[in-house]
Amino acid sequence: MLRARVLGRPAEDNALWVVADSGQGQTRLLLDCGAHVLDTLPFAEVQATDHLLLSHLHMDHVGGFDDFFRATFDRPAPTHAWGPPGTARILGHRFQGYWWNHAPELRGQWFVHDVHDAHVQSFRFEAHEAFAVAHDAGTRAHDGTVLTTPQVSVQAAALEHHGRSLGFILREPDRERVNPAALAGLGLRPGPWLAALKGGATGKIDMNGQPHDAAALRGALMERETGDSLAYLTDFLLNDTQQARLAPLLRGVQTLYAEAQYAPEDHALATRHQHTTVTQVAVLAHAAGLPALTLLHLSRRYRPEQWPEMLSAAQAIHPATRFPDGWLA
Repeated sequence: MLRARVLGRPAEDNALWVVADSGQGQTRLLLDCGAHVLDTLPFAEVQATDHLLLSHLHMDHVGGFDDFFRATFDRPAPTHAWGPPGTARILGHRFQGYWWNHAPELRGQWFVHDVHDAHVQSFRFEAHEAFAVAHDAGTRAHDGTVLTTPQVSVQAAALEHHGRSLGFILREPDRERVNPAALAGLGLRPGPWLAALKGGATGKIDMNGQPHDAAALRGALMERETGDSLAYLTDFLLNDTQQARLAPLLRGVQTLYAEAQYAPEDHALATRHQHTTVTQVAVLAHAAGLPALTLLHLSRRYRPEQWPEMLSAAQAIHPATRFPDGWLA
């Protein structure tokens, strides 16, 4: 499953924390890293984060990087950061903002990936070198999907925000589950054989001393369940052309987390600053047929008493729209 949590307070910097959990393993991802967004996460959870996904490098999306780096710079496993072209250069400067007199004793390793439209260029930074060298870690083509682990795949969507910004679509692999009614209908009881079947066993399976064909059992008992999915889009121009491009990419996604920078009446201002209004993202969610839309990244220009009006305007277009829990409390 994908467990997602919006970090940060309304009208302040926000991020999205996602744990992809297959039951056999986990991948932790942090989408953006604004100031103070990590304040409510335990240090151990931050330290265990595998991938930092940056939509872009404006300070309200990377202002909390020092806190993240402090937790992860020397962790045993490599840490990966992903962002638009120029991410490795900018983070390289951030790495150099400390006194590294104890560097030879360190073991941390970072990989920073610049995501271009059709390829990913990667760089490796070593803690024992005081993160001073951006080692070439290779370039590879991508078809949109830039990251795949056993628990989740990440697709990058190009966005326009006074330059290249990135949206991210996360999908859990489809999974097989046992149909309890079919199991009962065949008069079968769970046992070690069922674990073997779930594990992909072939040929014959021993069931209480009797051999049974694994393929036949799988066909009778197992059913495919669609994995969880979500999308994260923030700080982007959303005109008719961009909506026509993005809506097909989002189809099949269960929840869209999207910026709510501007009220509908400030459409011209949103366009000038290459942001969206709450009603624009609602139209996008409706066009893509999304079951849920969660609004975040509110502009400070609006007072708290205006937030319900902005939410209502979005709900008039896409009823399944909400703010994160507690934002209107």
